[in-house]
Amino acid sequence: MSVVQVEFRRDVSDQLRGRTIAGTGHRPQKLLGFGARADSTLCRFTRAWLKALRPDRVISGMALGWDQALATAAVELAIPFVAAVPCEGQEARWPESSQREYQALLGRAAEVVIVSSESFSARSMQARNEWMVDRCDLLLALYDGSPSGTGNCIRYADGCGRDILNLWTSWQVFVRALSAG
Repeated sequence: MSVVQVEFRRDVSDQLRGRTIAGTGHRPQKLLGFGARADSTLCRFTRAWLKALRPDRVISGMALGWDQALATAAVELAIPFVAAVPCEGQEARWPESSQREYQALLGRAAEVVIVSSESFSARSMQARNEWMVDRCDLLLALYDGSPSGTGNCIRYADGCGRDILNLWTSWQVFVRALSAG
């Protein structure tokens, strides 16, 4: 598998200049949980990586957790982002505050694409994953290796020969450093 588990290298950034990054990663439950502090920590981590990689465009699947952190960091860094929404109503079961944040992010997207006309399902989520991978140069993942939609997206990207940078080890180091400090 072409999943890269190493720290940032300058040559990776140089290769990605002018390119598109798509993201896949876990929901808050597998990261630091819900809340402002968890969101802030995840966005700080994501911003650092986007600054280092310097893409021209970001594609976000707009799920809670990593996807929205990627979109938020892109907005904060003035990198245009595409909101690849799996289906209408993806956010319908989320808490009201999460729905408001989602709508605000959609309003800041350079483009919003509703990938599937189906209702929310594993199939519409996978269609979104494939749409993103088919349009990116690098898949930026936050993946712990557990069975999940994130894993499905990574397997699809690997099958397509996409470069994949999994930041899970870097995320763990980042969180430990914050806890120790």
